[in-house]
Amino acid sequence: MRGWIIYKDNLESLKPEVHAIRRLLEAAPAAGIDLHVYRPDQIDILVNREDRKSVLVEGAPTPLPDFLLPRMGSSTTYFALAVIRHLERLGVPSFNPSFSIEVVKDKLYQLQILAQHHFPIPKTMLAKFPVEVNLVEKRIGFPVVVKAISGSRGSGVFLSPDKASFKDLMQFFEATNKGANIIIQEFIESSHGQDLRVFTIGGRVASIMKRFSTDGSFKANYSRGGGVEPFEITPEIEWLALEVSRILNLDIAGIDLLFDRNGGYKICEVNSSPGFKGMEACCDVDIAQEIFKFVKVRLGR
Repeated sequence: MRGWIIYKDNLESLKPEVHAIRRLLEAAPAAGIDLHVYRPDQIDILVNREDRKSVLVEGAPTPLPDFLLPRMGSSTTYFALAVIRHLERLGVPSFNPSFSIEVVKDKLYQLQILAQHHFPIPKTMLAKFPVEVNLVEKRIGFPVVVKAISGSRGSGVFLSPDKASFKDLMQFFEATNKGANIIIQEFIESSHGQDLRVFTIGGRVASIMKRFSTDGSFKANYSRGGGVEPFEITPEIEWLALEVSRILNLDIAGIDLLFDRNGGYKICEVNSSPGFKGMEACCDVDIAQEIFKFVKVRLGR
């Protein structure tokens, strides 16, 4: 069985997400899978009637894979989406599908869908310049979290503890990138410096870990130096994670949950290409093999 991973960079890079790709490549032979990694810029697509010859790799027609694992997440470009869509049209299953990747990479859009289905989420507002600070104070209150619409692993996320610091941050955005798409979000104080990452594969929870800051930061990302530890699966967490995965049509997902002050949870955000270095480091789970088990079952192999 042949599989392709679509990833944006060379595997020699030191970016955190490369670890997951290397683990998948290591685990593939034991699963009986011939796995290759391609950058979108290595692929050309031809829209014509000779479908089976319409995908070129490095300029040459290439046999199609049996499945696709896109691993670009929030950095998925239009071109990468076009490649995934083309392969899907030719009958290549993609885990996750292109539509779901496109929805989830937009943090506001995914929250709009979750809110429509009555999931617990932090109060969120789309910023427009000039930002009406008094409206933010009235509707959300300070402190607030400011996020880029698209981003991962804690990048593009800021905490404004008060009105003055928020004004300064908004003035900075307006002066340097007035066209930036950012959201303003309620700060869940009870989850300061800690959250949960729930990893779902094929409609089940594969593992859960608690992430916590080790330097006093409000961010708890493992890729930014935070600590991790296993966390018990509860019926509430399992239901939330699986329903979110189902609603967003994600075969593989990382759902980040915040600790709510009432003892429950709020959904912070959802990732379509979650890393799993921290998960495998602290939990007794082989995520790469679990992904391949799911793919083989789904494909009837």
